[in-house]
Amino acid sequence: MIGFPTGVRVWLATGATDMRRGMFGLSLQVQESLGRNPHCGDIFVFRGRRGDLVKILWHDGIGLSLYAKRLEKGRFIWPSPADGVVPISAAQLGYMLEGIDWRHPLRTWRPELAG
Repeated sequence: MIGFPTGVRVWLATGATDMRRGMFGLSLQVQESLGRNPHCGDIFVFRGRRGDLVKILWHDGIGLSLYAKRLEKGRFIWPSPADGVVPISAAQLGYMLEGIDWRHPLRTWRPELAG
């Protein structure tokens, strides 16, 4: 997992994205379709039609980076296409990249008594 700075905003581009696009095509999509600045330091996440591949676009203040992750099994949990762009936390992004349902992660059991 890449260590993103604390307090960074993460945006999921709903719907399916053409995964043949590179960083410049995705930057243009952020600017035109999502109405956001791709160089503002926010993280933008895109998912392919099959659902097993995501691309992450992030400008760290020095340059633009493009990351990709493909799941061997299963699909990434994604919001409905009607939502446009959905904000999530960096922690939820971490869950998603591990293949965990970021909307309702299962909490581990915590003891109630110390002794």
